[in-house]
Amino acid sequence: MWIQRYDTLSGADVAAIREHIASLSHRPRISLLLPVGNASAPAALETIGSVAAQLYPDWELCVAVTDPATALELRKRSLGDERLKIAMLPPAHDGLTAEGFALDAATGEFVALLSAGDKLPIHGLYLVAVELNAHSRADLVYSDEDRINARGQRSDPHFKPDWNPSLLQCRDGIGGLSVYRLESVRAVGGFRREFTGVANYDLALRVSARSAPELIRHVPHILYHRRTMPHISAAAGESDENEPARRAFADHLTARGETGTVVPTALPGCHRVVWPLPEPLPQVSLIVPTRDRVHLLRACVDGLLHGTRYPALDLIIVDNESRAPETLDYLRSLDADPRIRVLRIDGPFNFSALNNRAAELARGDIIGFINNDITVIEPGWLDEMVSELSRPGARVGAVGAKLYYADDTIQHAGLILGLFGIAGHGHRHLPRSASGYCEQLGLVREVSAVTAACMLVYRRLFQEVGGFDADNLAVAFNDVDLCLKLREAGYRIIWTPYAELYHLESASRGSDAARKNRARVGRELAYMRKRWGNMLLRDPFYNPNLTLQDESFDLAFPPRPARPWRAH
Repeated sequence: MWIQRYDTLSGADVAAIREHIASLSHRPRISLLLPVGNASAPAALETIGSVAAQLYPDWELCVAVTDPATALELRKRSLGDERLKIAMLPPAHDGLTAEGFALDAATGEFVALLSAGDKLPIHGLYLVAVELNAHSRADLVYSDEDRINARGQRSDPHFKPDWNPSLLQCRDGIGGLSVYRLESVRAVGGFRREFTGVANYDLALRVSARSAPELIRHVPHILYHRRTMPHISAAAGESDENEPARRAFADHLTARGETGTVVPTALPGCHRVVWPLPEPLPQVSLIVPTRDRVHLLRACVDGLLHGTRYPALDLIIVDNESRAPETLDYLRSLDADPRIRVLRIDGPFNFSALNNRAAELARGDIIGFINNDITVIEPGWLDEMVSELSRPGARVGAVGAKLYYADDTIQHAGLILGLFGIAGHGHRHLPRSASGYCEQLGLVREVSAVTAACMLVYRRLFQEVGGFDADNLAVAFNDVDLCLKLREAGYRIIWTPYAELYHLESASRGSDAARKNRARVGRELAYMRKRWGNMLLRDPFYNPNLTLQDESFDLAFPPRPARPWRAH
């Protein structure tokens, strides 16, 4: 139903697109590269037919064939279009790949690599050309994609975020229709034989490394239909299929002078980069606001001090009017530990003010904001967060963790702007074992915001952006506001699934849905809309084809991407 309503062109749409193409001020030629290899002629012809049907006319298709019989068949059945170039890879090709042979024949301003059997919708190259008109200096334009079977049935849409280099360190997050500036491709040496099979991923890594982030553009439309292939499990003892991608990223790290270690994961097609901790270890000051509920606080403190491997840490416990005798006794008992300071602040609960005051007293270069209802699960959580935060040159402003409710369902896996109006937790209530939308629950990635229930930030950056807003955001949205201020200052927000903790969520404070809290919540909502305006309407790390009505990553009805042929 979604495809019929929102991703099927009418006759009027096609006419409007043709009219828009004629009015474009720049119509770059796009060279499409199709290495056929041992693929059957029918599969290649499916791809060729989808290219020939493009509404945008300024393309050429460079087909590199390794099998003589396939080359003969393609020439026989080609459409007689002079934009189609079908050539045999010569026997003495001196190690040249089929992709490289096709690239040598390209004369366009931009190039894109296709796979035999995959298809483009008829408006695919048109929308790329529109993006290139709007961003004339772009080095790379990529799109969303889905799967298509032999009967033409579509499934498994992959609606991607805008440029997210952290995702690219985990897998090929570009894929599909990826259109590169030819000059940039040749500048990095084109395709490399040792990475055949992951040629597009290797190319994306090298081109993006020399490009500014604003020169990498995402078109949030499905412009590539990937052929569904039967899955064949590797036999025991065989190398896994993702090993070439890990080698490609390891080579990328070496070229950039970075020292991360690329390791496999259980997720198909994905890997992980383990970053080294800085030497010497930076001191981390963990700030824990609390009020009574001593059983929560005790479990939290025990986990931080005795269940955490990272040694260079201290705690600031901010006591906001605890009254229960057992809580006061416990807080007094902590005074004997030199790693702990108890800061007592009276007055109404103001999360922002409590944390700001503690941050002023922090000894560490890194501040960790920790709710008193956090429970440590595994000892390496802080190592992981510090290693992500402190990567040289990565300009990371804050790092968030993967948090679970007590029933082992997801509580926090990154915040999505616009969800429920301001921001919400994607994937909430999915089982702990779930991989999430397109494996996102298992991938380190850049997000717009993370929760301050467990967040690390450099103290100097926290101070640079003014800390939490105690005047306007006493309780809610202060973490979203802080992350947006960090992003506004040019820093990235990272979420990692490899720092796992339990979060009982506001167990000691109560729900914002309570009647007494509604007026305050209304004021905080109004302030966020006034302060951040349109930024709350378009999260760059959440695709506009996905719903803002709940945390499910279901399709949006209707989707929000622009349709430029209708605006023309």
